[in-house]
Amino acid sequence: MAFKKSSSKPSQTTVLKQIVKRCSSLGKKHEQQYDDVPKGHFVVYVGINRTRYIVPISFLSHPEFRRLLQQAEEEFGFDHDMGLTIPCEEQVFESLTSMLR
Repeated sequence: MAFKKSSSKPSQTTVLKQIVKRCSSLGKKHEQQYDDVPKGHFVVYVGINRTRYIVPISFLSHPEFRRLLQQAEEEFGFDHDMGLTIPCEEQVFESLTSMLR
């Protein structure tokens, strides 16, 4: 009989979903409400000017996008009132996301 090894560590997908949920709720508390975010999408802010982008949740399944989130966590952390901020140039972000669509 085989036993499945249980892990108390949540999966990376679960952690990413929690991050997006936490950052989305922070944005709602501390910023103007936006009605333009469709279901299945979330908002990120990119670059020095913190340009706002609406991206599909499906991007969380792409390793390239996850790397951007890891950079965001290392640079800014996720326990702040600034929304989910991606630390890269807007052109780089736009190029990457156009390839993921």
